Amino acid sequence: MLELAYVREHLERVKKSFRDRGLEGAELDEFVARDQERRDAITQVETLKAERNRASGEIGRLKKEGQDASALMAQMKETSARIKQLDKRAAELDQEMKDFLLTVPNLPHQSVPVGRSAADNAEVRRWGEPPKFDFEPKAHWDLGPALGILDFERASKIVGARFVLYSGLGARLERALANFMLDLHTRKHGYTEVLPPFIVNSTSLVGTAQLPKFAADLFKLEGTDYWLIPTAEVPVTNMFRDETLDADQLPLKLVAWTPCFRSEAGSYGKETRGIVRQHQFQKVELVKFVRPEQSYEELESLTREVETVLQQLGLPYRVVALSTGDLGFAAAKTYDLEVWLPGENGYKEISSCSNFEGFQARRAGIRYRLPGKKKSDYVHTLNGSGLAIGRTWMALVENYQQADGTVVVPEVLRPYLDGVERLEAS
Repeated sequence: MLELAYVREHLERVKKSFRDRGLEGAELDEFVARDQERRDAITQVETLKAERNRASGEIGRLKKEGQDASALMAQMKETSARIKQLDKRAAELDQEMKDFLLTVPNLPHQSVPVGRSAADNAEVRRWGEPPKFDFEPKAHWDLGPALGILDFERASKIVGARFVLYSGLGARLERALANFMLDLHTRKHGYTEVLPPFIVNSTSLVGTAQLPKFAADLFKLEGTDYWLIPTAEVPVTNMFRDETLDADQLPLKLVAWTPCFRSEAGSYGKETRGIVRQHQFQKVELVKFVRPEQSYEELESLTREVETVLQQLGLPYRVVALSTGDLGFAAAKTYDLEVWLPGENGYKEISSCSNFEGFQARRAGIRYRLPGKKKSDYVHTLNGSGLAIGRTWMALVENYQQADGTVVVPEVLRPYLDGVERLEAS
């Protein structure tokens, strides 16, 4: 989150960031008024306390001299009541300010394209050529069921819409992809694997900025302060909540495989076919804790590490820099990686790589300290999907489909499938 003093001193920049994100920003004027009211209340309290201290000495003198101090004592009783009233109001305003700051989005980095929507995103580069078929390619929602490895009807019977059941080689392929990604990131890219809880508390979600603004996108466990995680970003980032790291620990690079749970509030009617937008899916997540001066270099390396996954799988993709209007609430800058889907004849987002700068660290209290220094500072946090496994599964099936309905398995995955070279109907 942004600090109160920063918003107060750089109000025009914050207002500009609201405009660039396509937000109204009228609440910022209310913020300024409340901030002034709070400061006025504090000033009045200090003045009245000073007056009360002076009067206390005067009351003591009058009593010592045997004079009547009742009028002054009655006046100070009223002053004390007024101080109590103002203190209460200042505390209320202080909480209102803190609550408001939790709803203020991060400031976009100066390199982020200014735009109102995804239409204003800027393509950075492409890799690979979309495959050319001498037959009409099918979408994964047709290929999977035909091969007997994907079942939407039984998943719907078990729980409801927007769930899927993998079976046979379909299930094994999902697991193979996760293991391949974890091995690549730990062995080649230097990440340490962690397996965090799949349930978190509200404080953790505030720390990574899903709460309070996006509660409708989450699943809460009834009667508890527990929530199902929307991404491993939440538990992994909160591993170091309210801690101060040593600078020589940075950059700290962690990778985790977890299921992810999302209500997909507001997405009714969007991408309802297939496994593009599910309530439950698996993902390999990369999280970095870095020193501020290194964070944009680390964003570029994070993006390249994610690209390596797609390149080794031989999946065509493009990298897109999100515009201010499409940028996530907590992000200062984001690259989306979009994989080619023959079934849709277009690119679909498969990973977002973001630099949050100190936005999450301030909310979660994650600091670092240089050797020999007493003063600490907030780390910068970054994360990216490395990758969303379900979307990788569907991209692989669609891009490697054959005219006979089988699917060729990329060579890098065959060791994870006991040498299986094709997905075939049994």
